[in-house]
Amino acid sequence: MSIATTTTSTRHVVIDSPIGPLTLVRDDDGLTGLYYPGHWTRPHQATFGPRVEPSDDHGFNEAIAQLHEYFAGERQEFDLPINPLGSERARQVWQLLAEIPYGQTTTYGALADKVGSGVDARDIGGFVGANPLSIFIPCHRVVGSNGNLTGYAGGLDRKRYLLERENAIPAPPPALW
Repeated sequence: MSIATTTTSTRHVVIDSPIGPLTLVRDDDGLTGLYYPGHWTRPHQATFGPRVEPSDDHGFNEAIAQLHEYFAGERQEFDLPINPLGSERARQVWQLLAEIPYGQTTTYGALADKVGSGVDARDIGGFVGANPLSIFIPCHRVVGSNGNLTGYAGGLDRKRYLLERENAIPAPPPALW
């Protein structure tokens, strides 16, 4: 997946998913955002441009199809033009996130080691939390140094769901009562 470097007019759609409604935002160069309700780092909705229906803007078709395949367990990688907006360092971290294989996790510290240049795990947490393309850039695959699930802009329940779906963490045993 390559990351574009320019920005143009934006528009958005809202689609249903197993983890609630998802807002997809795109410009003419590709997807710029995927946000959940209550997303911690969700920009102001005015930046999303007008809401369109997927049937009226075919630029969203492939992203929607690939998300459906992902949630159905039929897709492990996304192949879409994306255009996340952020600093050069943020984009560097997001590129590392995009390289975390399906079904695997890494830690904030391991990512900090890859970035180097005095960046620590806490700095990485800030970049991960600001990822504008959750799921497409799989920030849910980053866990704490002890393997525990830590903050996720879409909430820990969504993070757990995504990691369980990918078999990156075991699903909890069924309740006995």
